[in-house]
Amino acid sequence: MFETPLRDKQPGENDRYALKNNKEWICCSAMQDRANLLRAKAPRFHPPPMNNALAAFHIYRGCTGISTSAVRSVTKEQWMKNVPQPRRYQSQITRDGRPFRMAVLGSGPAGFYSAYKVMQGIRNAVVDMYEHLPVPFGLVRYGVAPDHPEVKNCEEKFAEVASSPNFNFIGNIKVGQDVLLKSFMSHYDAILFAYGASKDRKLGILGEDKLGGIYSARDFVGWYNGLPEFSNLAPQLDVSDTAVVIGQGNVAMDVTRTLLKDVDTLRKTDMSEHALATLSKSKVKRVRVVGRRGPMQLACTIKEVRELMRLPAVAFEPIDRNLLPLDISTFPRTANRLTKLLQEGSPVSAIDAKKSWAFDFLLSPNQFLPGSGPNASHLGSIEFARTKIMGVDAFSPSAKVKLTADHESIPTSLAFRSIGYQSEALPGMSELGIDFDDKRGIITNDYFGRLVAPMQEPDAARPMPGMYCAGWVKRGPAGVIANTMEDSFATAEALIADWNNGTSFLTGGDGWDSMRSEILTKGLRTVSWKDWLKIDSAERARGKLLGKEREKFTDAKDMLGVLD
Repeated sequence: MFETPLRDKQPGENDRYALKNNKEWICCSAMQDRANLLRAKAPRFHPPPMNNALAAFHIYRGCTGISTSAVRSVTKEQWMKNVPQPRRYQSQITRDGRPFRMAVLGSGPAGFYSAYKVMQGIRNAVVDMYEHLPVPFGLVRYGVAPDHPEVKNCEEKFAEVASSPNFNFIGNIKVGQDVLLKSFMSHYDAILFAYGASKDRKLGILGEDKLGGIYSARDFVGWYNGLPEFSNLAPQLDVSDTAVVIGQGNVAMDVTRTLLKDVDTLRKTDMSEHALATLSKSKVKRVRVVGRRGPMQLACTIKEVRELMRLPAVAFEPIDRNLLPLDISTFPRTANRLTKLLQEGSPVSAIDAKKSWAFDFLLSPNQFLPGSGPNASHLGSIEFARTKIMGVDAFSPSAKVKLTADHESIPTSLAFRSIGYQSEALPGMSELGIDFDDKRGIITNDYFGRLVAPMQEPDAARPMPGMYCAGWVKRGPAGVIANTMEDSFATAEALIADWNNGTSFLTGGDGWDSMRSEILTKGLRTVSWKDWLKIDSAERARGKLLGKEREKFTDAKDMLGVLD
């Protein structure tokens, strides 16, 4: 780590700091100056936080190819030259007499927010958005909890973007399978990867992949939201009165709330009918939400906890007061509110409650154990190792834990793994020289969204012309939709700045106008935005018959059947 926090460093002569093997310093006072300038010029643009020296260095390295193996001096002028400077006016219309054409791979929030900003910043820019499903909106449609309809209001903005004559939606096309990724290179000025996270992280412990009754939270959320991929999941909610959710983030809270909430209140949402039928037969009465760290390190938002606390006829089991600070007067506002919320608990007493839930802290999953006798192939219990918070400040949000020799077993036949999502590389990426970090689940980029080519020299990197990324495939699966919006705007601003500055892009072309013939000759069926509106109308009509906003099609064939 760096020896001194950046905010404590004072500018030296010519604002220079040496940079060497992550041990010495990097000049970030100038980067902070630029960040402040960017915010003043474009309030919606938020550069990466400059209190992280390593991130700031990678930004600079990505722009210049600087090597960590050598000592370099970085001046204020060098920083300011390489940080993208967004413009509030629209850039040049064409290069070589043709408009800017961009392919966006993915139709979730990252794709739409990036498209919006680019179309706003480059006059007459044409955006073609490719989606592997026949329907748009990605995580907004299939990841947002059905009882949080207000979060889906962004769809109205996305529809406004799609209504532009310079926007094309091309659904039902699997990039890398139906169409080779390299095919896009000669038809566009830029390709923006915004396809999100298609799988979830695994625990990697014994029994995880062999025993029945263990589900991924991502699969479960996709199932009740009507995602075709998981329409046949059929979770067994009638085998146990206790469910264990491993993980304490917002998705874990969504799963917990869905298991405990009165199913009749969910019938008014757009939750799929097959999920409502299964939930109505659920025997789950208690949910234990387990995490490796303590209450002051909770990954979920206070809003999610408060919503669970207020569920009718559901009690919260009190937590050990020793895990909470005695004096919260000096704590930040968020930590203060969280502590009070956990101390007060729910207004429903254990005696009056029909269901209950609990936070279990300082437990790390060790193995899934089978049941006995005829249930030997099904989950019977989960063994956890107890953890202990390291350091003197047990209430720090960033506190780490270490394993102890103590263990605890929780009997249950139903468990949900909720420790995060993860992106995967698209077929054909390696052929194009795109570096995908499988461990982190992101495309290697310069933190502004420019793709960075695989290192040809030790620790050296260079941006790839016309290649960008946004959203979870850029920074990892974290944050809410608002964070994705800011992140996507940042990528778009970098792209616009590159276009304005004459930076090299791809060879360009006619985009969808020329790609269409290649796709149609393969006999592939595409879905346009007008087609989507027909599917949307049919889903709303189905929902009206059931007294709800919509009833989604859970099979791509049924979606396409509307268009026949």
